[in-house]
Amino acid sequence: MGGVDSAIAAPSGSVLKQAPTEAHISLGSASGELKFFPGELTFEAGKRYKLILDNPSPEKHYFTAKDFADGIWSQKVEAGNVEVKGAIHELELKPGAIAEWVFVPMKPGTYTLRCTIPGHTEAGMTGRLVIQ
Repeated sequence: MGGVDSAIAAPSGSVLKQAPTEAHISLGSASGELKFFPGELTFEAGKRYKLILDNPSPEKHYFTAKDFADGIWSQKVEAGNVEVKGAIHELELKPGAIAEWVFVPMKPGTYTLRCTIPGHTEAGMTGRLVIQ
């Protein structure tokens, strides 16, 4: 993978020592609904979060929010026995998968979330991510 994304500088060490505030989002539902649950999440700039993503549906889904990802400082994503660090713009969750994304929102705004699998966005698998 390429170089380091320098658009968002790492937050101060004191922020990284904060216990993260947990938030949760499901990609789809066990019955196959093409939605994010909840459809909107709000974060406060400068606080540390752990976003727990899960996919209870029988098919894979994408958590795609590039502009949101560009407005946060990602500490890590954990999934299974793997920890990923650096710039992250999209996560794919296979059926039954769970991932944890630890980050600090930095740039206030309202950002679009969608699943980029063909037909999923069009079927309503969209949401909003807000940084205040």
